[in-house]
Formats: sequence, structure tokens, C-alpha cells
Amino acid sequence: MHLEVTGATLYVEVDGPSSLPALLLWPPGSCNLRVWDHLVPKLCSRFHVIRIDLRGLGQSSAADDPETQYTFEQYAEDACAVLDHLGIVACHVWSQSWGSRPALAFSALHPDRVLSAALYAANVDMPDVEAQRSGSKLAADRRRADGIMTMPAPDSFQVHLSPEAAREAMQAMRKFALADVVNELSMPVLIGTGEHDPNLTSSRAIAASAENIELVVLERVGHNGILEYPELALETFLRFHDALDTGG
Repeated sequence: MHLEVTGATLYVEVDGPSSLPALLLWPPGSCNLRVWDHLVPKLCSRFHVIRIDLRGLGQSSAADDPETQYTFEQYAEDACAVLDHLGIVACHVWSQSWGSRPALAFSALHPDRVLSAALYAANVDMPDVEAQRSGSKLAADRRRADGIMTMPAPDSFQVHLSPEAAREAMQAMRKFALADVVNELSMPVLIGTGEHDPNLTSSRAIAASAENIELVVLERVGHNGILEYPELALETFLRFHDALDTGG
């Protein structure tokens, strides 16, 4: 579906029965919602899955004013508007890499809308892109050595109506101090970060800041767990939810 929200047209996909708990997925940087295609079928037996192309990304329209519309505050408002349209009061959250930045902001700014947050590769500092690439290569070498095959990435997960707008949208991370709102994460939080991801340093600091935040270090994973080792990423995510369901 397409929804008009504050000057933008947002592309949204919904999967799974509406009777199940809602799960909002936030994609990694420079990716559209297709990046989750390989995991959504495995989530639909347990969740009502919602995906949004952030404004300027994928099939969502480019915003007219990048200074006011490409911000984490606006992305959070967009998520609230989509949830309102779907009649959803609160949801679970799962994000990956760059997407964990707006997902963290959404969870902190609107804690009443978030039941739990799984923020993979969470980092409140500026990214070290070269170290991320090196870590992911090292992790891939380790998986190959251990006979673990990585499935192909979903088709067209980095295709955008406007590549220029997609680049502008990524700059939102420079306009928001994530470290200032980490203490607003009142819901149960899982951080799943690869052992070869430079973000692990920041992830550890975030996890140490509150008792409601759990860190799981993903073995043989670099920066992008849902693409590099999706089976482990999913297993870790579902184990977190199993514990929530049992009160653990």
C-alpha cells in the first residue's frame, strides 16, 4: 500500500495475520524493505509483520526538503502514522545496522508504541565503514572455513526511485544524538552484534547502560547479520521473544 504522510508517499507492506503481535522491521542503510524478504515468511507464523520504505528510499517518494524531512524524528513520526493507519497501538521492533539508529530513536521517542526492540549492530557513534567491510569479509571467510554457506541476498534490495534521495536519507544519522536518548529505552531490548563488527564496542556500552538491555555476540558475523548469517540472526531474535513470552 501507499500512504500519504507529511509531504511524502510511504510504501508499506504487511504480512501475516493481524491477530498476531505486530512486528515493525527497520532495514539496514541504503536498503529498501526487500532486504527482509528471506526472513518474512519465517516470521509470519508468529507476527503481523510491517515493513516501511523510509521516505526517500525504495518505493517511497523523495521528500522536498531534506533538512526537515530526512530526520530520525520524522522517520519515527512516519512509523507512528503507519501504525495508526493499521490500527496498531504498540509493536515489537527488529532492526539491522544503520536501521538500528532510527529504530532506537523511534523506541526512545515513542516508548508507548514499542513492546520490545531488537537492535542489531546497534551503534550510537559514527560508523567506521572500512572496518565494517573488513569485519564482514573476515566473518565470511570464517563461515566458509566452517562449511556454512551464505544464501544469496534478496533481489533488488538496494533499488530506489531516487538514488539521490536515498543518499540524502542516510544523512539523518548526523542530525540526531542517539547517545542522549539511550536511557529512554524502557522496553526489553536485544542487541545482536557480530563478533567481527566494529560496532560491538558501542553495542557493549549500550548494553551496559541498563538492566533491560541484553547483548548477544553473533559468532562468525560481521556488520550485517540478517544478510550474512540469517539463520543465526533469526534464531537469536526468536530466542529473545521466547524469553519474553515465558517471562524470562
